[in-house]
Amino acid sequence: MGSDSNRVAALVSKWALEFKVRYMGVSSFFLRIETVQLATGLLLSQQRYLKDILKRAGMVDCKPVATPVSSAKPVEGPVVPYADPTHYRSLAGALQYLTVTRPDLSYAVNRLCQHMHAPTTADWAGLKRVLRYVNGTLNLGLHISCSESLDIHAYSDSDWAGNPDDRKSTSGFAVFLGKNLKSWVCRKQQTVARSSTEAEYKGLADVSVEVTWLVSLMQEMEFPVISAPKLWCDNLGATYLCANPVFHARTKHIEIDYHFVRDKVAKNELQVHFISTKDQIADIFTKPLSSLRFNTLRHKLNVLASQPCA
Repeated sequence: MGSDSNRVAALVSKWALEFKVRYMGVSSFFLRIETVQLATGLLLSQQRYLKDILKRAGMVDCKPVATPVSSAKPVEGPVVPYADPTHYRSLAGALQYLTVTRPDLSYAVNRLCQHMHAPTTADWAGLKRVLRYVNGTLNLGLHISCSESLDIHAYSDSDWAGNPDDRKSTSGFAVFLGKNLKSWVCRKQQTVARSSTEAEYKGLADVSVEVTWLVSLMQEMEFPVISAPKLWCDNLGATYLCANPVFHARTKHIEIDYHFVRDKVAKNELQVHFISTKDQIADIFTKPLSSLRFNTLRHKLNVLASQPCA
């Protein structure tokens, strides 16, 4: 699909010289992803798949909630194994595929999947909350529209020592091409960070790899990147560390792999800038948020409701 029908037809003709191609009309439903035509572009929706998951869980008529993860501190209590771990794994795995079009679920699903091996009743309660949130947001999807700009900009954030069990940090990033969200990630870091600066620096290294791949892909598709991609981070220490190696004595313990981003900045292939926490879009991938904050960031990720054009 594309905004230029002539270029789309030319590309399909080239494919036909190498592969067997059959035109099946305008895409509407593929790999359980529905494309909804809007006046402002396309909406990628998995509403049918969502309803199937709710039916499997027996929660079609459950009461909706405003956020997938509660922002309140969990109540300490005895650890009780969940009676049917296979059922838990099946539903958590199904929710993973939802993050293809629902980046707002990334943090919640990441937390659920960390307990696949031995889920507890508390984990099951968390999974049911995600399903309740899903039930109230069935009409949401990822919005894609025409963009005059091909500039790449990314937001990176980390929640330092946010995991109470092993004190590892959670990183997340969102990469935009123009005004469209192209890729996003929420993951727990592999090692324990000794400071918030180190946790943020590791997160910047991860997003710089993703951005480098995207630049390479665009060049291969003959879409040259005019300006260096911009990375936005809400930690001043991490932004300074990317551009200035004066903190060498404090960073000897950081693995060499994470200094990849510093090398990119030195070559002017990336720009790292500071952004205030209130404007940090990737905040939604690293921690539980209030409903007001969550809804604001969800909208900035272009997760919108379907409103078919007349």
